[in-house]
Amino acid sequence: MQLFSFKSARRFADDQDGAIIVEFGIVLPIMLLLLALTVEASRLMWSYQSVIAGVRDAGRYMARVTPSSICSSGASVAHLGTKLRKIVVEDIGGNALFPSSVTVNSVTPSYSCVSGTYRVSPAAVANVTANVTIQLPLGGVMALFGNGLSSVTTDVADNSRIFGQ
Repeated sequence: MQLFSFKSARRFADDQDGAIIVEFGIVLPIMLLLLALTVEASRLMWSYQSVIAGVRDAGRYMARVTPSSICSSGASVAHLGTKLRKIVVEDIGGNALFPSSVTVNSVTPSYSCVSGTYRVSPAAVANVTANVTIQLPLGGVMALFGNGLSSVTTDVADNSRIFGQ
């Protein structure tokens, strides 16, 4: 009884059964990596846009509650910091707007007096700046390909003309 023949070896070498499974096994990790990166980028953009909206709302609030004569009086707006941070971080019901991986490190109010051909010269402009750190939960995936990025820290700022109370 012959266990091995060249004819059966040739038939085995020409057989294509299972080739798709092997190709799928090669391509699957790459596709999963692309999916993870897409999800991570989407999550990063959503978080960043939410912070921008919060800072914009805080700037509008500051533009309304700060007296329009602040340039001539030279008053400080530092007392608004806590309220503005609350506007950036919470919704109207006091619930957190961001997932635990988004941290608002600081919210800094300031103003500048801009000279020009406005109705009032100098015109007061409210500046609200938030320093934000966004933790990337899938950042460890990038460590497989070199230097992993686990978080992003950035400043988000908005300016609004102060109209006063």
